[in-house]
Amino acid sequence: MGLEPFSPDSTIFRDESVLRDGYQPARLIERDTELEQYQSALKPVINGAPPKNLFLYGQTGVGKTLSSRMVVERLIEDQQNIDGVDVQVIELNCKSLNSSYQVAANLINQFRPPTEQIKPTGYPSGMIYNMLFDELEALDATHCLIVLDEIDAIGNDDDILYKLPRANDNENVEDTLVGVIGISNDFTFRDNLSARVKDSLADEEIHFPPYDANELGNILKQRAGEAFHDTSAQRLDDGSYELQSDILEGDVIPLCAAFAAQDSGSARQALKRLYKAGDLARDEESDVITEAHVRQADEIVERDKVRDELTRLPTQSKLTLYSLLLLEREDETPSKRNRIYERYVMAAKRIDADVRTDRTIHDRLSQLTLKGFLDVDEQNKGPKGGSYYEYEFSIRADLAQEVLQEDERLAELFATDETSTTLDSF
Repeated sequence: MGLEPFSPDSTIFRDESVLRDGYQPARLIERDTELEQYQSALKPVINGAPPKNLFLYGQTGVGKTLSSRMVVERLIEDQQNIDGVDVQVIELNCKSLNSSYQVAANLINQFRPPTEQIKPTGYPSGMIYNMLFDELEALDATHCLIVLDEIDAIGNDDDILYKLPRANDNENVEDTLVGVIGISNDFTFRDNLSARVKDSLADEEIHFPPYDANELGNILKQRAGEAFHDTSAQRLDDGSYELQSDILEGDVIPLCAAFAAQDSGSARQALKRLYKAGDLARDEESDVITEAHVRQADEIVERDKVRDELTRLPTQSKLTLYSLLLLEREDETPSKRNRIYERYVMAAKRIDADVRTDRTIHDRLSQLTLKGFLDVDEQNKGPKGGSYYEYEFSIRADLAQEVLQEDERLAELFATDETSTTLDSF
């Protein structure tokens, strides 16, 4: 059979974009406290005073970036009616940047036209900061707010988070008042910042906690009222939503909310489940979305989530997983740390990666366990045998292998016959 002709369908979705990443609702619900804190922290800007430096933190999907975007947009709109205040906002996602130098270079290019962009490497660090300060000084604005999303990507190289918040105090920038808004998905990132950065950056900290099932249910009802046919959502006096729908069976919204709440408390994950459930119903040409669609959607979303998180792991963590994958093939899991480390050293050398210490790989194993990729079991053999930890996959090993094979740097490790890839094959 050949391809079926494309044709629009209208049985399930009225506007499916409402459930997808990137959609910005007119009203952000279940974040009133955080929005109030955020607006309060930016009041000095409206008053013409130096801005506070802010740090927003919380796991993915809890509204940090969306809250920031909505508050900043409101600030830009309102400041137009205030004499003597001219605010410019620069936003940079640092996800693919791993150093303060790269952040500074990318910020410089944000200020410059395409014909005057600089290369991301090749300048002394002192020069790159001076270039950034010159751009800030040259702005025709009273204030510049620099929003650094996913700033935890830079790791321990946090110099930019000292230089920018102190740009005015150190007289690097005099004519423009500079403020920094750092946004992080990593709870531990702020704890690992150097003492001087903590003093400079965190004038105000705003924590975005995970959503609970009731909050997620309200968010889903609000979006469902726009997303699906024959569905409406009414906001009640207490801020909750009441949903009327001929498309969604009664358990659909509560089940999507419950799955996401017990998993991560992420609105993004709850919306993905609802969207995928609608997708499945549409593919089946069903007139309604059922509990069965939600349960099937949950399995698909969980697998996609694990795959995405595996893909984002740094090379050293992927090498650690690969080492355990070898032991899995040899039917030698659960496996002790020293056995995993043996395979790790061989694999790292084979692709010319830096060989980390045994302690570092132990930390990697702990991180992979915390992320839910591995299970660990403590073995206690008494006074003679001692105690030790054994590790094995808590996810499907074939899924880990699929992701590792897709990594260009690790591809060489899979170049030989997979059935014979053991320690001896190195």
